[in-house]
Amino acid sequence: MYTKKQVAKTIDHAVLKPEQTSADLKANAKMCIENDVFSMCVKPCDIKAAAGLLKNSDVKVSCVLSFPHGADTTATKVFQAEQAIADGVDEIDMVMNIGRFLSGDYDYIVNDIKAVVEVAHRNNILVKVIQESGFLTPEQIAKACKLSYEAGADFVKTSTGFGPGGAKSEYIDVMLKTVGDKMQVKASGGIRDWETAVAFLEQGVDRLGVGSTEAVLNGAKAEGDY
Repeated sequence: MYTKKQVAKTIDHAVLKPEQTSADLKANAKMCIENDVFSMCVKPCDIKAAAGLLKNSDVKVSCVLSFPHGADTTATKVFQAEQAIADGVDEIDMVMNIGRFLSGDYDYIVNDIKAVVEVAHRNNILVKVIQESGFLTPEQIAKACKLSYEAGADFVKTSTGFGPGGAKSEYIDVMLKTVGDKMQVKASGGIRDWETAVAFLEQGVDRLGVGSTEAVLNGAKAEGDY
C-alpha cells in the first residue's frame, strides 16, 4: 500500500510538450513543490529557469537530452550535457540513438551513451537512457539495457512519451530481469492515473515519468478513516 507522499517521491514530473510556455513552467514548478515530487523534468532551454523556481525546495531539476529521437551527434550530446550541468541540472534523461541501435551499430550506442555518462558522473549527475521501448522487440529491449549498463548509465527508461507504446508492464519486466539488480528502472509514457503508477512501483520500478502528476496523486487512496 503506497501513500500519496511515497508515490510523489518517485515522480519526475514532465514539462516537455513543445507548446508549454514560461508561465506553464512556473505553474508546474509550484505544483511540484506543493506535492513534493522527486524532480521536474524540463527541456534544455528551461533548466536555468527551473533551477531558479525550485530553489529552496527539495524538488530536483532533471532534463531531457537529444530529445525525442536521440539523433544528435555524440559531440553535440556531450555539449548539451555540459550546458545542462552548467545551468544547474541534477539528472539527465538522454535518448538512445534509436536508428543506430536498430541498425545494429552497438559500439556506436555504447560510446554515445558513455560520452554523456563521463561528463555527468564527473559532476555527480545521474544519467537515464530512454530507449523508446515501443520501437523494440523484447530481445532488443534487453540488448538496449545491456548496452546502457556497459556504458555506465544509472537508469534505463521506457519512453519519451512522444513515441509509440509508452510504459508497458511487459517492457518493464524485460528491463527488471535484464538489469534490475544493477541499474534503476524508470517507467515513462502514458502514466495518467494512480492505479497505473502504483502497479509499476509494485512491479519494481524506481522512478516514474509523469506529465499528469496532479491527476495521478489526486487519485490516491484516502489515508485515515474518512
